Amino acid sequence: MKPLRWLLLACHALAFFSGVLFPGLAPGQGGPMKALVGGTLIDGYGGPPVRNSVVLIEGSKILRVGQVGSVAVPPGAEVISTEGMSVLPGLWDMHVHLMLLGHANYDHWHGKYLPLAEKVIMPAAAKQLLMAGVTSVRDLGGPLEASINVREAIRAARIPGPTVYVSGPFLQHAPYPGTEAYRWGINGVKDARAKVQQLAKAGVDVIKVVDQDQLTVEEFEALVDEAHLAKLPVVAHSHRPEEIRRGLKAGVDCFEHTGLAAAPGYPDEIVTAIRERTAKMASGPLFWTPTASGLLFYEALRSNPEPLDDPSWQAGVPPLIVQDIRESLEHWDRLPYYQMTPMRRPTLAGKVRELQQAGVVLLIGTDSGVPGNFHSQSTWQELDAWVNHFGIDPMTTLRAATYWPAVAMKVEKEVGTLTEGKYADVIAVRGDVLRNITLLQDVDVVIRRGIRYK
Repeated sequence: MKPLRWLLLACHALAFFSGVLFPGLAPGQGGPMKALVGGTLIDGYGGPPVRNSVVLIEGSKILRVGQVGSVAVPPGAEVISTEGMSVLPGLWDMHVHLMLLGHANYDHWHGKYLPLAEKVIMPAAAKQLLMAGVTSVRDLGGPLEASINVREAIRAARIPGPTVYVSGPFLQHAPYPGTEAYRWGINGVKDARAKVQQLAKAGVDVIKVVDQDQLTVEEFEALVDEAHLAKLPVVAHSHRPEEIRRGLKAGVDCFEHTGLAAAPGYPDEIVTAIRERTAKMASGPLFWTPTASGLLFYEALRSNPEPLDDPSWQAGVPPLIVQDIRESLEHWDRLPYYQMTPMRRPTLAGKVRELQQAGVVLLIGTDSGVPGNFHSQSTWQELDAWVNHFGIDPMTTLRAATYWPAVAMKVEKEVGTLTEGKYADVIAVRGDVLRNITLLQDVDVVIRRGIRYK
């Protein structure tokens, strides 16, 4: 029997027995009423934290939010003590790649493991994110059918994971060789509209564009227009100045990465254009996802590779694949992916500051899944980068991982804050996260849609 078939059989068996052994993997409706009692509540709106809080959950929704003494816990409710904990909305990560697990060689990874994306790779990534307290993600780039199927399996509680908003394949001028399964090329204005229509009909939640400076202006503007007609937000790379110029002109909703390689900052005319866009309140906020932590912490991980021994990133991953990932990361300093990083890293804080001052709404996103950037670790590291390296205050940072992502995805009436009537996406962590954001590397309680997974 071929090795890949053996691996497939092993993975299916692993998935089956995981469902039997771990209750969080089984379908459910949230069980009896739950009451989180005693913790300090950070509701996502940015107001003062609420001491001795009570959060009542009925089914998949939040029933009441208040304090001990003013909100009674009904008889028979499951009481979850959050004494000594911070209680906050489940985190969002606005830039993940579920089809990647940190392997250093994309060609090798996709050539060998793409057939396992739907059944093994993406479920493992999703579960790791959920166990890290991430209850909603934007998955930016993946095979269309696998992306939709994994999203729906999570929504039906057949597998554990965050609520997933998918883009399906990247759209660009031409797919890189061997990437046609998850990158679609654009050839003309008519084709640009047709590709967006095809994705919209399939049910994607967002359109992802890369290398838009290689499209014609007409192709790109038609693509964005068609997406907006379908009420889909458009996210686009910001690696090069022309990508940003065209994105601003066409009305892109969110830019990804800080970009501009080792340049110390954004050109003045681009900063002016960003300010002009953010001043147009009628068009809504301009969102930007810096994805900084992977670049910021590369050298630390190169010098101290101990996180590679953390079992959290190996959860749900077959041993042969774990071994393959570890071997690919054996020589950090030789990875082509990171050769520009020592020059880019010193520019990150300045670019983030420029974007803030220009009125952009920054969002937490990690590029999770790229080499060495593991789903189980990446989100708290990005939060740490914002607070302890960029000097952004913790409350603003947490809102960029709770309230603002929900606004960006137009689901703020459903999630993003701890509010009566919204879905019960709640996490709790021992200690005060407003004093020590790194406490989020070890989340104690994870509830998504009323179901407790941790």
